Order: sequence, then structure tokens, then C-alpha cells
Amino acid sequence: MLLLPSAADGQGTAITHALTSASTLCQVEPVGRWFEAFVKRRNRNASASFQELEDKKELSEESEDEELQLEEFPMLKTLDPKDWKNQDHYAVLGLGHVRYKATQRQIKAAHKAMVLKHHPDKRKAAGEPIKEGDNDYFTCITKAYEMLSDPVKRRAFNSVDPTFDNSVPSKSEAKDNFFEVFSPVFERNSRWSNKKNVPKLGDMNSSFEDVDAFYSFWYNFDSWREFSYLDEEEKEKAECRDERRWIEKQNRATRAQRKKEEMNRIRTLVDNAYSCDPRIKKFKEEEKAKKEAEKKAKAEAKRKEQEAKEKQRQAELEAARLAKEKEEEEVRQQALLAKKEKDIQKKAIKRERQKLRNSCKTWNHFSDNEAERVKMMEEVEKLCDRLELASLQCLNETLTSSTKEVGKAALEKQIEEINEQIRKEKEEAEARMRQASKNAEKSTGGGGNGGKNWSEDDLQLLIKAVNLFPAGTNSSCNIGCSRWEVIANYMNIHSSSGVKRTAKDVIGKAKSLQKLDPHQKDDINKKAFDKFKKEHGVVPQADNATPSERFEGPCTDFTPWTTEEQKLLEQALKTYPVNTPERWEKIADAVPGRTKKDCMKRYKELVEMVKAKKAAQEQVLNASRAKK
Repeated sequence: MLLLPSAADGQGTAITHALTSASTLCQVEPVGRWFEAFVKRRNRNASASFQELEDKKELSEESEDEELQLEEFPMLKTLDPKDWKNQDHYAVLGLGHVRYKATQRQIKAAHKAMVLKHHPDKRKAAGEPIKEGDNDYFTCITKAYEMLSDPVKRRAFNSVDPTFDNSVPSKSEAKDNFFEVFSPVFERNSRWSNKKNVPKLGDMNSSFEDVDAFYSFWYNFDSWREFSYLDEEEKEKAECRDERRWIEKQNRATRAQRKKEEMNRIRTLVDNAYSCDPRIKKFKEEEKAKKEAEKKAKAEAKRKEQEAKEKQRQAELEAARLAKEKEEEEVRQQALLAKKEKDIQKKAIKRERQKLRNSCKTWNHFSDNEAERVKMMEEVEKLCDRLELASLQCLNETLTSSTKEVGKAALEKQIEEINEQIRKEKEEAEARMRQASKNAEKSTGGGGNGGKNWSEDDLQLLIKAVNLFPAGTNSSCNIGCSRWEVIANYMNIHSSSGVKRTAKDVIGKAKSLQKLDPHQKDDINKKAFDKFKKEHGVVPQADNATPSERFEGPCTDFTPWTTEEQKLLEQALKTYPVNTPERWEKIADAVPGRTKKDCMKRYKELVEMVKAKKAAQEQVLNASRAKK
């Protein structure tokens, strides 16, 4: 409903009574179409009446109809009425040059003209042959008018106008002439907007606000374009309700897909324009320069503030530095003094040890028997390792200032005390180990003989098996053999106790060993090393060697192999195969610090370990197969 403003002061319509009575002037407000005519006259400063304006409007529309020129469609008579969906309805009515801008009056007039010219009765009267039924091309004219006279159907046809250019310029096309390339494209696509007053692309002098508003509008473009005209099935042709629903579902899906493609096309157009727009580049450069200036000003202010703070703290830092240097110097001096004292004490202990050895050597180690001399030499070395400086000085003073018998008695007394001390330490370690074993048995709850009676040999064998079969080792069993079953089988094969161990017993004992304190672990490792020396015949050298050579000479046979030496040996074994001349001499040269004998011995040990490992795995495999 159109709301019009009230009449201004001093303007109105005068109504008079009969002439017989006195006339009276009344203030009234015009309404309806007369009021509309009054407003138009007032705005145009015209005095024409409403009827005159209506007549003028009708004359202008009739003049437009008279001026409308229809274009002859040369392919009109060849059209197939059954293929009406693929025809250009505007061209059929002769409005191909006007198209979507044509008014309903123009469409009506064009249809009237086409009917007067191509109606079958007209052509039949002229002697032209006419096709029967709906096979005549005149059906196409009727269908075109039906589509264009209905606003909904016309909107659907306009959405898929075959003459519309859907192309999108590429970035390379608008490299040098951006506005000439993109302006007509945006102008052409603005016809699809639901919102009026579509912003223009502008020119190089457009402000940032105008450019931002333009791209904001197009990035949020609301298009009324829809693609129902391209539906392949018409639901009116369906035979039942279910078929109509299925047709509607298919058509909705197709329209949604085409709508999505259309919006992607618009988005691509906007993206290409945005990336090529020289104004965006200019705005970014200006923004960057502005930020750089702000950043530079901020950095300058911060630098000045830092300089002020730096000057203020300079004295404090200098004082702190001097104090720290003084403190470090004091600590360094104390460390030097401590080191000197330690070196002096170390040299004194070394001197006293050497003095003890020389004193014993002077007295021929207080024995004429070679075996007793060797044993005494071992005891003397034990004293050198365990006695403190004061004890060594006291013992040396006794040896140098007394006779042989007195010195021997003092030496033997000291040896007895050291041996007693060693024995007590050993007993304490064994007691701790037994207590830990008992605790482990209680915590794991090992049943039968498998959880008890773990001798030292069995413990050492367990440690060896755990190291021989580490976690993640492939047991070569394809039937589910576990690592602990392999370890248990290895122990059952090599154990001399005769007790059969299960995987559960082995796991429980291994966990208890992990809980041992470092002293107990050292004792177990020491016992394992002693057993290793006994098994491999580690005995003192032959009698033809002097006592000093036996105890002070280098002995590489008993030095454990490090990881680096092991890697070098393995690489040398690969580098020098069996048929290499003087193979073991070359291998020994490749492993620094190891002789030919050491390398051969280590190789034999590795071979034995591999054989034992394979035997244990095969034993477990056979046992598993026997169970099945």
C-alpha cells in the first residue's frame, strides 16, 4: 500500500454548496488516484488532470509498441514442436534482440503479431500446407508465449539463457588491462543478484572502502539463478505419487549440483579479479608501509627505553660482575688447593704402596717357597688396594725400623684384618642376596621347585640367558614361542641343578633380580666374572716369568670386549673372508688393542653363543610341536 504525504499548507480542493446559499471554503485532503494525479501535477508544476496523465501514459505505451521491431527468426518453420525445451523462446517471438529486458506488454504484442502472421488458419487460407495436430511449428510460438508470459517460467528460462556468456577471464588475460576485461563480466553477472544496487568495479582512483564493499558484495553474492528449466523429468508425467516423489528428488539433486557449480564459477571470477586487481596490490603496499613505519617507530621508542634502562643498570651489572669474578676466583683457588692436596695425597699413597712392595721384595716376601711368595705378593697387592695412607705409613715404618720377624708379624696381622673385613663384606652381600631372593619368591609366589632353590650357578645362568636372548629377539618359531619359554628351555638344558624351570618361574626371578640394589648386582656380576675366569682357565703365568711380570704385566686376555671393539671385529670378519691369506693377522690389525689370539678366542665364543641360542630355539619348537 502506497502511503502518500498529506497536502501542504495553502493547497487543497475547494467544495462549494448550492448557489442559493453562501459559499464556504473547506480544507480537505485528496485521496485515491486523484490525489496521485494531484501530486504528479504539483511535482511537475503541471495543471493536467489525472485522466490526461493516464491518456498520456497509454499513448506512450502504444508508441512503444508501435516502435517495437520484431526480428524474423529464419529457423522458425524448421522447429520441432516436440523439442520445444531446446528452442530460444525470445527468438521464436522475434524478441531475440531484447531478450530478458522485454516487458510483458512487448511479449504480448510480439505474440499477437506472430499469431496474425503464422496462425494455421491464415496460412491455410493462403494455400500453405499445414501439418496435423501439434506437429505444426505454430505450437512452438504458443509454447514460447506460455513460457515468457508466466513470471515463474520466464525466470527459469532466463536462468539458462543460451546466449548468456558464462566464461570467466583468467589471470593472464587481465594482466595489463584489468578494468577493461573484468568490468563487463561483473556487469553481465550482476543480473543474477537478488539484491539491488549492485556496486560497480570502479577504477584505479576508487577508495579502499569502495573496493572493500565491492569484493564483500561479490564474495557474499546472493544469486537468484536456478536451473529448474533443465529438469530431465517432469513430475506431471508420473503415473503415481511415488514416481513423482522420485522425480522431484532427482531434480532437486541435479539443481543443487548446478547451483553449486554456478557459485563456484562466481567465486572463481571474484578470486581471479581479486588476485589481479592492481588496487589491492596498492592497498597492501600502503598497509605494509604503514605497518613498517609503525613498527619502526615502536622499535625506535623501545630502543631508546632500553638504552635508558641499560645506562641505569650499567653500574649494577659492573658491580655484580666484579663480585662474581671475585667469588669465582676464590672458588678456583679453593679447587686448586683441594686438587693439590689430593695430588699430594695420591702421590703419597703411591709412594707408600711402592715402598711397601719394595720392603716386601727386600725381605723376599718373607718366604723361600715360590708358591708362598706368589700368595704373599697377592696379599700385598690386596693391602695396597684397601689400606689408607695412615695405615700404609704405619706399616712401612714398622717394616723399615724392625727385624724381619717383627715386620712379618705386623704384615700378617694387617693381612688378617683385611681378609676378615673382606669376609664380612662378602657375608653381608650374600645375606642381602638371600633376603632379596626370599622376598622375590614371596612376591612372585612361584610354585613347586621352579620358584625355589635358585643357586648361584642358576642365577648366573639366568643372567647369561637374559643377555643371550634380549627383548625383541626373533625366536624362529612360527607357532607362538615366547622369549621366556626359550630362556627357560635354555636353563633346563644347561643347568646342573636338575630343577626344571617354567617361563613363569624365569619371569618372576628376573623381576626380583631387577629389584636388587646396586651392591647385590655388583656381587652377582663379580661372581659371574670369577666363574668365567675359572671356566676359561685364567691362572697365573708360568714359573719362567718373574713375579713382577705375573702381577704387573699387561693381560689383554681378561679385558672385556667393548661395543666398539665388537663392531670392529664383526666388520673385519666380513671384510676378510675365510679364504683370505693371513686372515687373522689382518683382523687383529683392524681391532686396536687386540691380538690375533684375542680375536680368535672371541670368535669361538660368539660361535658357541649362536649355537646355544639355536639349540634352545629348536628345543622349544620341538616341545611346542610335541604338545600339538
